[in-house]
Amino acid sequence: MRQPLFSARGFYLGLMFQRAAARHGAVEVTLDRPLDVCPQAGLSVGYPHLAAIVDDLSARLWQAGVRPTERVAVHKADNVDIALLTCAISRIGAVPALLSPGLDGPVARELLGRLEQPWLITDRATLEGPPGVAATSDTGQADGRAVDRAAGGIDGQDGGPALAGLVRRVLTVGEAPPGTDAVSLDTYAGAPPRGPVRLHPGEPALITHSSGTTGIPKLAVHSAHTMWNRLLPQKALGRPTRGETAALHLSFVHSRFYHLLGVLLHYGSPLVLMVDPDPAAVGPLLARHRPGIVETHPNTFVLWEELADAPGGPLAGVRAYGSTFDAIHPRTVRRLLGASRRRSPWLVQLYGQSETGPVAFQWYTRRGAGRTDGRRVGTAFPGFTRIRVADGRGTAARPGVPGRIEARTRGRILTYLGAQEQYNRQLDHGWWQMGDMGYRDRWGGLYLIDREIDRIEEMDSNLEVEDVLMSRLDELREVVIVPGAEREPVPVVCVRGDRPLDSRRWREATEDLPRMSTPMQWRFEDLPRTSTWKVKRVEITRMLTEGVFPAVRFGG
Repeated sequence: MRQPLFSARGFYLGLMFQRAAARHGAVEVTLDRPLDVCPQAGLSVGYPHLAAIVDDLSARLWQAGVRPTERVAVHKADNVDIALLTCAISRIGAVPALLSPGLDGPVARELLGRLEQPWLITDRATLEGPPGVAATSDTGQADGRAVDRAAGGIDGQDGGPALAGLVRRVLTVGEAPPGTDAVSLDTYAGAPPRGPVRLHPGEPALITHSSGTTGIPKLAVHSAHTMWNRLLPQKALGRPTRGETAALHLSFVHSRFYHLLGVLLHYGSPLVLMVDPDPAAVGPLLARHRPGIVETHPNTFVLWEELADAPGGPLAGVRAYGSTFDAIHPRTVRRLLGASRRRSPWLVQLYGQSETGPVAFQWYTRRGAGRTDGRRVGTAFPGFTRIRVADGRGTAARPGVPGRIEARTRGRILTYLGAQEQYNRQLDHGWWQMGDMGYRDRWGGLYLIDREIDRIEEMDSNLEVEDVLMSRLDELREVVIVPGAEREPVPVVCVRGDRPLDSRRWREATEDLPRMSTPMQWRFEDLPRTSTWKVKRVEITRMLTEGVFPAVRFGG
């Protein structure tokens, strides 16, 4: 008898595709670029084919010497096969550790050191890292630009032996660099199949890293049990759209992708998995497949606002949008919902962290989109999460009184790898400090004010002012208000098409808002961002303080 996906109160990644194939058959999965691990598969594959690729990869890894409980870092060019490698590692009981493709060499090596002699799966371009070959932005998404990594690839500038003694062994997707100890996974093609290995649900099962918005990312350790506790409420949210075609553009190194994938595979949804977020590429793809579910990062949704009126109606068939990682601008919510031709489309926003998973959710409908408060991030998941706002004494604040947002959840990570003390500091008798300031209303709704580290005395809420500006100035691609060298509010703005900011319109839009410095206009591509497109506000403040920021010209 076939075992259920979530047996033993654990969410196991290794057999997701096999069980989906057994349950639903040859459901189509569309890719926007060929898999690096199996380019001959093309751009249209099915559940059974992906299951077979995972089986083959797990057999190769076992033949190479990978064994249960061992850590295997995946750090390669951005593509869907990051997820297939993750499932293959998990299938033989090893622990995948996912590193964003956008990490520069020194940061990647720092995280590899914390993993304590892991296996490393990478590719030649990531190892060597010459600008323009495997260039990725700090979003972790390939964007076609040549990015000058601070110290070349992860094997050191000029191909030096920086990995010597740092990792157990290097395995590459595709050819291995000549003159190194790296071995291509192709060497183990035809390896005999191995049966799946299931670890105890309380043991480490997946390692991801935090966004790194305030410094070196932290390594978050998940177990099958903590992931199961995150998955169940998300499975309930996904039930109304079961079987709908789902189009996803998410970070393949973030735990959210795997939970969403688990839900969609369970319900047998056809999938459109995208690496390139460019609307020129996304629009025709969505117009052809007419997805009923679309999820990406909030900042990518801002980019996709222009798809609302694009030829072919790429968003016309959407019944449900999913947004997580960060708050979404009300203007974006209205445009997305207005683009759908479904009778009652909705957008679900999830609020949480890599460390906790979603702890609150918020629904937006077309009817209520005009009254959307971008600072309201929702209510707790009944039976799974609890939320409180703590005052300066660490006790629950009264409704309407701002304080530190804290959460209780059974989906909380086990620890920070190599940083247990730092993990413990964020716990207060079981309450996890989210690092955000906010307040709750009398009905339990949670409102986000700002990140604690981003607060500016002259403003009640930077995020609220940013929402107002985005709603008043349609031409804005992004606006970020950060403290400058003297802690003054400095707006950094990005205009669509890199046109010059209209100073008259800016004055009109800001005349009733708190005083700010003269806006600085940057290209969106020059904003420092994380693998989920979150803007690194602390990094922008550092750049402003040191006077090191992009010098660009607009409009010609």
